[in-house]
Amino acid sequence: MSNMYGRHFRYLTFGESHGKAVGCVIDGIRPGIDIDEASIQKLLDKRRPGQSKFTTQRAESDTLDILSGVFNGKTTGHPICIVIWNKDAQSKHYENIKNLFRPGHADYTFFKKYGIRDYRGGGRQSARVLAANVAAGAIAKKQLEKLGVSIVAYVKQIGAVKAKKIDLKQIGKNPFYCPDKEAAKKMERLISRIRAGGDSAGCLIEAIVTGVPVGLGSPQANKLNAEIAKALMSINAAKAVEIGAGFDVMGMVGSKNNDIFIRKGEKIVTRTNNSGGILGGISNGMPIVARVAIKPASSIHREQKTVDIKGKAVSFRVMGRHDPVPGIRGVPIVEAMLASVIYDAYLEYKAEK
Repeated sequence: MSNMYGRHFRYLTFGESHGKAVGCVIDGIRPGIDIDEASIQKLLDKRRPGQSKFTTQRAESDTLDILSGVFNGKTTGHPICIVIWNKDAQSKHYENIKNLFRPGHADYTFFKKYGIRDYRGGGRQSARVLAANVAAGAIAKKQLEKLGVSIVAYVKQIGAVKAKKIDLKQIGKNPFYCPDKEAAKKMERLISRIRAGGDSAGCLIEAIVTGVPVGLGSPQANKLNAEIAKALMSINAAKAVEIGAGFDVMGMVGSKNNDIFIRKGEKIVTRTNNSGGILGGISNGMPIVARVAIKPASSIHREQKTVDIKGKAVSFRVMGRHDPVPGIRGVPIVEAMLASVIYDAYLEYKAEK
């Protein structure tokens, strides 16, 4: 099983949803870099469960614990091990499904591939383990900020409710990280109705990365857009990724899709940004715009039909605490994954100079 991310900024994640902890080991960080634990914790807090009635009520503080690689607030050049201890796992809720294949989950594929699976909360396949990716990505995000690179993600759509306005100041003012105040109100009503019916909803997360220098990425195997797509598709429940105009290019003609180059001050920029900041796999200096579609939560409180490990048809209900819209807490995960990829590409770019 592969658990390693990146080539230059590289990290390995470990842990299970109901194990003792989740965490990461980051390698390849040069010595002497300031590590701001508060900034890491801030991004972890954004992903933390139990923050509102619209997310899972699992009560975890998600407090990071740095075990190695940092001394007096600076990196030593050795592997950085970060642990996030699990404090509120309630494994008893999963006893009734330990021999069943939950619809929409990876139970079946895990069992067939490895011959064993941790059914407690989903084990390694749980979105809980992505707290480790957030911790690693927070370090990359901080380093990018020093370079003038900013990453912001938000929920653009839940179900059929879409944000029509993009006001970044609104993101922190509602529990959905939505940039549209009116859309957020509609999202609240939608989620309340769906949750009352024991169901779940999907959503669309959009991210904008500004300040990216020209030249990150490669024209073939390590295209920046390909690495971004891979990272975002590595997020649990991600089903589709768009960059720039995305799927809308199918309805465009070339003259409308092409981004015309113009001069702005001392810089060459494009009048439009259908490319989403990437041309030929290489960043062009324009904002990188990426979107990821997150499917509805598979764990719903409705009776469902499935089969057990012997193929016998059964009916069951999922117990426990689950997000009605997994994508809400996916916002900091998207920011972290993008940060890791872009910082990795930056380190490669510097090494080539």
